[in-house]
Amino acid sequence: MEAKAVVRAWGQILNGYHPNLSIEITRECPLRCPGCYAYGDTHLGGGVVLRELSDFKGQALVEGMLRIVRERRPIHLSIVGGEPLVRFRELDLLLPQLTAMGVHTQVVTSAVRPIPAAWADIDKLQMVVSIDGLQPEHDARRAPATYDRILKHIAGQHVTVHCTLTRQQARPGYVTAFTGFWAANPDVKRIWFSLYTPQIGEESPERLLPEDRELLVREITALHAREPKLHDMIPSVVRGYLHPPQHPDLCIFSKTTACLSADLRQPITPCQYGGNPDCTQCGCMASVGLEALGNYKLGRVIPLRTIFTGSLAVGGVMRRLRGSRRTA
Repeated sequence: MEAKAVVRAWGQILNGYHPNLSIEITRECPLRCPGCYAYGDTHLGGGVVLRELSDFKGQALVEGMLRIVRERRPIHLSIVGGEPLVRFRELDLLLPQLTAMGVHTQVVTSAVRPIPAAWADIDKLQMVVSIDGLQPEHDARRAPATYDRILKHIAGQHVTVHCTLTRQQARPGYVTAFTGFWAANPDVKRIWFSLYTPQIGEESPERLLPEDRELLVREITALHAREPKLHDMIPSVVRGYLHPPQHPDLCIFSKTTACLSADLRQPITPCQYGGNPDCTQCGCMASVGLEALGNYKLGRVIPLRTIFTGSLAVGGVMRRLRGSRRTA
């Protein structure tokens, strides 16, 4: 993370705002992916599921999103779903306005629909395409967002390929083959890997065993040294997958990110996974990345985590003061 971004983020925290905001822009998705946390029964706390929420379309969605951004003042906004490209017309209007507001925006998509060509030139926009492994596994899990369709739909873009690795991919050479395929594509700017994060008590084919995590961490670390498009997968961060924050209260990403669902009101807690995630097996790239940042020592003496904890306390006071003024 750039020094300027860190300073801005800490300023937001001190003023009682979350520097990161994640919004499920729609409840709709044409895919039915195994292991998708967004459509799980407990994702929104158990009282309602994503497909039961009312969501917005057209100008109402654009205005609703802009209102939330003005109120919450995020530095970074993740637009997820559902499938965000279901609302590509609204995004076509929204994304340039977010850039004009100085917001760095990330759109996470399956690329089941074409990414509009004009989006390639939008400043502060990052298109992240979720891909579930090599073509045979991916096409079986993610149809109709198959490899053939993705390759056509990302043409002329500058996308980040993001793969969440499950136990099915935890075999020697798999990550190397995946990286080789996508690194050769000129429309791919960078490659990210996360590890599958289960819910507490979950027993599923996707859930990684400790030896699976160790294998994947070794392979990603070895690849980082020779593949430029893996430049974000810094070894000190990747090793964090072996020792993630053990509870949401210890997770910097969870504490600095507000998440809302498709009705633009329903909070998602304790983090973007919702429900009751097993933090001891967290594979979120953002979580381990900010954990590594928190462990960095200023002047080799003071961990950034110490400053962060104090800033959160101040920010909590500021939020309460703002809330009391609104109700006065």
